[in-house]
Amino acid sequence: MQQLTELYRKLKGCDPETTERLPGAGSNRVYYRMTDADGQSLIGCVGTSREENHAFISLSRHFVQCGLPVPEVLAASDDELRYLQNDLGSTSLFDAIRSGREAGGNYSLEEQELLRRTIRQLPSVQFKGAQGLDFSVCYPQPEFDTQGVFFDLNYFKYCFLKATGLDFHEVKLEEDFRLLDSQLTEERCTSFLFRDFQARNVMLAGNDHQTPYFIDFQGGRRGPFYYDLASFLWQASAKYPDSLRQALIDDYYDAASQHTTLPPRSHFDRRLHLFVLFRTLQVLGAYGFRGYFERKQHFIDSIPPAIDNLRQLLSEDDAKAFPYLTDLLHRLTELPRFRKEPKPRISLIPQIKEDKHLVVRIFSFSYKKGIPQDESGNGGGYVFDCRSTHNPGRYEQYKQLTGLDEPVIRFLEDDGEIVPFLDSVYRLADFHVQRYLERGFTSLMFSFGCTGGQHRSVYCAQHLAEHLHSKFGIEVRLCHREQAICQNFGPLNIEH
Repeated sequence: MQQLTELYRKLKGCDPETTERLPGAGSNRVYYRMTDADGQSLIGCVGTSREENHAFISLSRHFVQCGLPVPEVLAASDDELRYLQNDLGSTSLFDAIRSGREAGGNYSLEEQELLRRTIRQLPSVQFKGAQGLDFSVCYPQPEFDTQGVFFDLNYFKYCFLKATGLDFHEVKLEEDFRLLDSQLTEERCTSFLFRDFQARNVMLAGNDHQTPYFIDFQGGRRGPFYYDLASFLWQASAKYPDSLRQALIDDYYDAASQHTTLPPRSHFDRRLHLFVLFRTLQVLGAYGFRGYFERKQHFIDSIPPAIDNLRQLLSEDDAKAFPYLTDLLHRLTELPRFRKEPKPRISLIPQIKEDKHLVVRIFSFSYKKGIPQDESGNGGGYVFDCRSTHNPGRYEQYKQLTGLDEPVIRFLEDDGEIVPFLDSVYRLADFHVQRYLERGFTSLMFSFGCTGGQHRSVYCAQHLAEHLHSKFGIEVRLCHREQAICQNFGPLNIEH
């Protein structure tokens, strides 16, 4: 941090008045908002990989010279492990279209316009940005090729497919992987492939705070432009309706045609759907690794919508060019854990009924308003204090959200403090529930408290409820007291 401050002092001639660490993202880089006495701010970055930072710095400087909407690197240390860039604010496209996403894909006209504005801007980065670009600076590789394709396909095979326990013939699968690779790489493209183009990596800035700026492009390389379109429009959590998705494809095709000669629309659509299939497999590999192996709940929660995308793809003729892979993916989507089932009913008043099976009651609450009372007469069970973990409520962008919202979930899990905390709770709760089942007890209570009963306690209570219901099949009655949200998870037929 001291070296970053020295870099700031060298650029600005003074120390920053305030320095605020920003919520973590998916990489190991750490970001700070550094503000002077006049309220002008810059973003400081501290990275762990010189190669990755060098790629970002080099690409940013090239794109800025091309007049493209990206953050400008203003200063960098000699080793390039630290740099300063202009501040694009705190509103991402992902945040701006939250209402439509949470409404199941019912996007407002304003949200649709933001999406269309973004997709029309993408070709300028892909084609204009590729002109005169030294692709050798790209990290970890300069071009989309067979090696990269198999890296992602094996990511899917080993981190997702094998984790499901589904039997498959590896030789036959590899044959279809080779066929898929040959089709993905048969057309050499000279455009810039963003690779992780999604709504989280688009900031809304400019004088109107409506202009899309592209960030986190350090993993880019020379490659097919279809990939970015597939990545953006088939993002699992976005829930874009088919009509909107088609309109966005039309916008992209028209905008890209201003930069290059595109193939006929029928050929374009076939190639696009090929990359949608590939991107979906890559995403499932990432969800498997981050969810099944790193145990990050929001990645596990992202698997069902990604499986839904896969189901839709399998209904189209394009996927049938890979017979064994297609059959395997059909079997994958039919696994019981991935079948669509009605969600537990949500109401503000828990449905209480007299049963002789074990019922676990879980609460989130604010310590300012007191610990929830145990109405069963059994003494209250466990109360866990979540205030030792990093509080999202300290940051303006999270103050109106709760521990049920994905941005807060990402903050808590990427920050890392909440994970070992909950792991300890899981071990204690699992032991206690198992003993209560063996002894025929009927009531157990867990409560999670934090400052406001809004972020950390809500996250922990929700995740423990889902964990116990999934593992033991018991009835769980969940209440986020300060949010006036209650949810019942009915008992399942699971043998203990």
